[in-house]
Amino acid sequence: MTQRVVVTGVGALTPLGADAHALIEGLNAGRSGIRALDKPWISHLASPLAAPVMSPVEEKFPKLRRLMLDRVAQLSLLATREALTQAGLDLSGEEGEQCGIYWGTGMGGATTLEHAYVESLLNQATRPRPTTIVMFMANASTGQIGIEFKIRGPSFTYSSACSSSAVAIGEAFEAIRCGRIRHAVAGGGEALLTQGVMRAWESLQTLAKPDPLQPECSCRPFSRNRTGFILGEGAAALVLENETTARARGATILAELVGYGNSTDAGHITQPDAQGQARAMRAALAQAGLCPDQIHHINAHGTGTLVGDVVETQALHQVFGPQARHIPISATKALHGHLMGATGAVEMVAALGALRTGVVPPTAHLNQPDPDCDLDYVTEGARQLPVLDQVMSNSFGFGGNNAVLIARRYHP
Repeated sequence: MTQRVVVTGVGALTPLGADAHALIEGLNAGRSGIRALDKPWISHLASPLAAPVMSPVEEKFPKLRRLMLDRVAQLSLLATREALTQAGLDLSGEEGEQCGIYWGTGMGGATTLEHAYVESLLNQATRPRPTTIVMFMANASTGQIGIEFKIRGPSFTYSSACSSSAVAIGEAFEAIRCGRIRHAVAGGGEALLTQGVMRAWESLQTLAKPDPLQPECSCRPFSRNRTGFILGEGAAALVLENETTARARGATILAELVGYGNSTDAGHITQPDAQGQARAMRAALAQAGLCPDQIHHINAHGTGTLVGDVVETQALHQVFGPQARHIPISATKALHGHLMGATGAVEMVAALGALRTGVVPPTAHLNQPDPDCDLDYVTEGARQLPVLDQVMSNSFGFGGNNAVLIARRYHP
């Protein structure tokens, strides 16, 4: 028997603040988390801009615990703690065996790995810390979440670049839907604001050029004067459960997940493909049993790159036809930056926030319309919608992986 899958908790630690509420509030206010990065090596880069988490992180953990945690694991644990607290779910007993961990990350412990390389290559006599491997391995956050919250069911780590955490949520949804588990912690984390990573992205020529007058406005998705994205860091988590279990324990149900689509472009390792993106959106709609005109809001992938924004616009036209021009679309990376492996989960939290409040966030800094990007991108600021019952969130990654999630307002 297919189970209905509901969301009972969300958590987020982003450049806009220390919790999910701060994320939603910051987006609706049009507040940017993009700023000059305060690092000694920033002078080696063409741009000093990034979207760092400014909230306290390390001090949330005892010193001995920190010695085993890369920054990405710290961010991931804090987001998960918030989601589980909201869900009111205690996994230390038998329920922990019925809960899975589905976590996404693009680069894992980038800070630890870079530190190990710098120490080893600059000082041959220095030996990397014994904890190096277990801190930078891609599944470190997944393992630490299990340890911290006593989750003893299945665990999986997904790494598909920018779609990683959206894939994680989608696969958790499938596992609960078919009855393999009762609960799941799903989401992702990323902490890659290191010199090596940022220089590598800079060489790819995908990072936005700084606006000399308003640097915090440098990322402009779908705008004619867009030049790329701004790297950020953060984490977000969702607690998913089957409806029967959630209602039996009296949980507050925030929304229902109803659709997940995943496709592979099979064309180019970095260039997106509209047909591949359209396949993922159609698959999500089909699983949700929804027609295109039943989607009331879309959180777009919307990175701010010249090619990517046009391709996503084309894909939306393919899927939604004439209706595409009437769907309010938000590209929130303009404000929280591109969090790579964490971005799908962060944007899903944003989409669920819109679903709960009926207010969709703006696509900030879109000040020059692009004739090739001709949809309703909510440019006037946050918008109250008369009807908002179903939302879609798009995440498309290098390697050609496309992940699309659909949620709806919960009705028993």
